[in-house]
Amino acid sequence: MQTAQSAVRESGNNRYAKCIEVSKRIRWDIDRDVIRGRHFDFSRKFLPDGLSKIDALPFLSEAERRFVSQIQGRTYANMFGLVERFIGAKILEVSRDHWLGDQVALEALVRFTDEELKHQELFRRIERMVADGMPAGYQFLPQSNDVANAVLGKSTWAVLGLTCHIELFTQAHYRESIEPDTALSDLWKDVFLYHWREESQHAILDELEWIREDAKLTAKARDRAVDELIELVGAVDGILQMQAGADADYFFAICGRDFAGSEAAAVKDTFLRAYRWQYIVSGVQDERFGRILGGMINERQSTRIAAALAPIVQ
Repeated sequence: MQTAQSAVRESGNNRYAKCIEVSKRIRWDIDRDVIRGRHFDFSRKFLPDGLSKIDALPFLSEAERRFVSQIQGRTYANMFGLVERFIGAKILEVSRDHWLGDQVALEALVRFTDEELKHQELFRRIERMVADGMPAGYQFLPQSNDVANAVLGKSTWAVLGLTCHIELFTQAHYRESIEPDTALSDLWKDVFLYHWREESQHAILDELEWIREDAKLTAKARDRAVDELIELVGAVDGILQMQAGADADYFFAICGRDFAGSEAAAVKDTFLRAYRWQYIVSGVQDERFGRILGGMINERQSTRIAAALAPIVQ
């Protein structure tokens, strides 16, 4: 007779196997499938309005609105290249637990890591292509290896929590905002279509590994891990504040006109609010993320997280 524990293990094994099957079926190549010899169309937007929060800036011209979407879109791609550096390293690390055990789980995680390396290359290519079509002066300030070293210094539970959050909001952004917007650059949409297809499987593996890691923890260790997850979100917000300031300054330098004090402040505020929405708020408000996290933490820990997020969500 099957025990509850063996039923859970079998269900997990089936999900690992399904991720392998899908990974094989949807496998794509950067040049053959995504870029296909094309260039970005700078007469069109990159990020949709729901992500760029451009409607908060009604005083901008149509060309200026489009330029904001392109600046934010460039940062959007660079941010994914940044986070996938530590995500790939962490998934490679946690695969060690399966080296001499579940070979199906091991294959799923090796495929995950291989795909994350491909995504990093994709976003490096995108940055070079976008740089060719935009005015000089843009800077992406955070350094991937420095950020990865800082993140990987935290507990596996916290890093997997942040990773699951990222890969869930990636899916929501594509489904709810990018895919329906017909005004975006076709190549830009395809970049995130193909990215989304593989990230959909990665989020499943994140959940499985996060829950598996959670089962190892004592109550005290989990309490500390919650604090570390809060610290990681705070560090992400610090990166967003830095990059939002740099991107707003780039916009002012290139757009060719002066803004009144209130308008300049609104532009800066909108960049930061958009980035906080894109990389933090949309993830923590994701129903699936809330369900996974809520199944691991107690009410006191939930209150701590909510208090830490309050200044960001407002």
